[in-house]
Amino acid sequence: MKYLSLIFFMSLLPQYAGKSLRGDGSHPRTFEDIKNEIAGYSDTAKAIIDLAVHGKAQNRSYERLAVFADTVGPRLSGSKNLDAAIQYMFSALQKDGLENVHLEPVKVPHWERGEEFAVMLEPRNHSIAVLGLGSSVATPPEGITAEVMVVASFDELHRRAQEAKGKIVVYNQPFVTYGETVRYRSQGAVEAAKVGAVASLIRSIASFSIDSPHTGWQNYQSGVPRIPTACISVEDAEMMSRMALRGTKIVVYLKMGARTYPDAPSFNTVAEIVGNKYPEQIVLVSGHLDSWDVGQGAMDDGGGAFISWEALSLIKDLGLRPKRTLRMVLWTGEEQGGVGAEQYYQLHKENISNFDIVMESDEGTFKPSGLAFTGNAEARDIIKEIMALLLPINVTDVFDNADGTDINYWMRDGVPGASLRDDLSKYFWFHHSQGDTMTVQDPNQMNLCAAVWTVVSYVIADMEEMLPR
Repeated sequence: MKYLSLIFFMSLLPQYAGKSLRGDGSHPRTFEDIKNEIAGYSDTAKAIIDLAVHGKAQNRSYERLAVFADTVGPRLSGSKNLDAAIQYMFSALQKDGLENVHLEPVKVPHWERGEEFAVMLEPRNHSIAVLGLGSSVATPPEGITAEVMVVASFDELHRRAQEAKGKIVVYNQPFVTYGETVRYRSQGAVEAAKVGAVASLIRSIASFSIDSPHTGWQNYQSGVPRIPTACISVEDAEMMSRMALRGTKIVVYLKMGARTYPDAPSFNTVAEIVGNKYPEQIVLVSGHLDSWDVGQGAMDDGGGAFISWEALSLIKDLGLRPKRTLRMVLWTGEEQGGVGAEQYYQLHKENISNFDIVMESDEGTFKPSGLAFTGNAEARDIIKEIMALLLPINVTDVFDNADGTDINYWMRDGVPGASLRDDLSKYFWFHHSQGDTMTVQDPNQMNLCAAVWTVVSYVIADMEEMLPR
């Protein structure tokens, strides 16, 4: 009898060659099936592109952002401006007819820079452009007057540690990449304090400068004295470096009135298009609503926030409703290290298996080149097929390693993640500076970014199966 069973089973093998059998007798979908399913979205993708780039929604994300940025201005964590921005968006999303518009409460850091002033007293009088770094302590009320010690690296600082006591350390580190160079901003005060410095001034983390300081968050370390710290322009850092190399004595007066207050209440802002078949499953698109307190926060990250809103608007305008819920989250407290996003993750991680993909745009909305993706090889192949739908606007590339402070929590736990890739050549010219205004933004480029963001998020939300992980 067992031989008859074996013969019967072997007779089935040809028709199931190359396929595995499921317990329910159904056949798992092949990659060819998935490719065909994605190809079926070609007309929908073209409709999204036409509406965003050529149709009635042309320039809409730019115009919405311009009104918002001009009305509210910069939006520092814990500030009244950020509160106003959140209420503005809550009202605007409701008026747009999106679903489940609501605010999720979180606590965020509240730091204010106060009065800031720096001047070189020797070898000549020169006003120094300065921006205090987030979480910095203040100087004494009378300020600090001290000789300057200029270094080009942490290694040089440590080699010359005995010279640093009682001085203001000026870092003139070269810009390599943001990821590599930003450690001088985040750790510069701690390293200077360890060798007895009374303050630190850090060359702005910028690839280009027109005497413009660039701010950002910095971190103190337990057990290390907290000294005032600020960024200065590339030009002033290089000038003091040249002077020091000639043996010229440099004296600087620094006054900072920074204050840190107890954590403040804030909100992540949420809106949805609820799925019609798997509403409990989530495709998340996002940007952060907070910014630094200089410029308008139009680039960082107004553009990312507003193309995420635009994605939902375009889908709604076309009368589409995906199988899964498309959820937009506008994060708060990102600039302080993803504070709002971390609390969102803690609140929702029990449903992690229902998060299909997490997407964040936080590196500008300039001319898009593709999508950066984090996930397994099978999911990457699916993303490549989806990106092929964007051939009409020639944005089809898939890059490694999605990047986003606010979505990292999910990606670390295995949820696929994606971030917009665009032309970053000028991004760090304006980043965290007074130059981050609507003048940086280009409506045509934002249209293209919105089209990419919408096509990708809609197709993933409407496919029959979630991305593999």
